[in-house]
Formats: sequence, structure tokens, C-alpha cells
Amino acid sequence: MNEKDLDTQFLEAVEIASEMTQASLPQDIQLRLYAFFKQATFGTLDLKQTSSYHLRDAFKTNAWMQISHLTPDQAKEEYIELIHTLTKK
Repeated sequence: MNEKDLDTQFLEAVEIASEMTQASLPQDIQLRLYAFFKQATFGTLDLKQTSSYHLRDAFKTNAWMQISHLTPDQAKEEYIELIHTLTKK
């Protein structure tokens, strides 16, 4: 799969995800999607915390840290696969 194809597939998966409601997805799936998206678009997490750091942010940060070993392309692939799994249900 060349990079353009991966980027196109990733953007299509992001579009599908944007149409999903939070109520339709378990929180663990929401966190996985968040982490894969962040890793795919921003790369490895920078652990600088602000004074407005909340518990919700801690869960998101933890999810992102757990997949920080993935390259952005690997994160895109995982995101695409997860979206496809969710849409097949």
C-alpha cells in the first residue's frame, strides 16, 4: 500500500468515525480511536502537561502512550482496521 492510498483510506475512516455518535461506542473504543488518530496525525506524545490537566485527559494520554511505539503509518492502519471492524457489526 503506498502512502497516498493509506492517507486516503485514513481520511475516509476519519469521515466514517465523525458520523458515529459517542453513545454508540464504548469508552475503550473511543480511547483507542483517539490514540490511533493522535499517533497518526501528531506522532509520539509529548508529555508536557498544563495546569488544566484533568482526569479525562489522563485517560486519553494513557491510551496514546500505550500505542506510542507505533509509527504514524501503523497508527493509520490500526485506525482504519478498527473503523472497518466497527462498521461490519
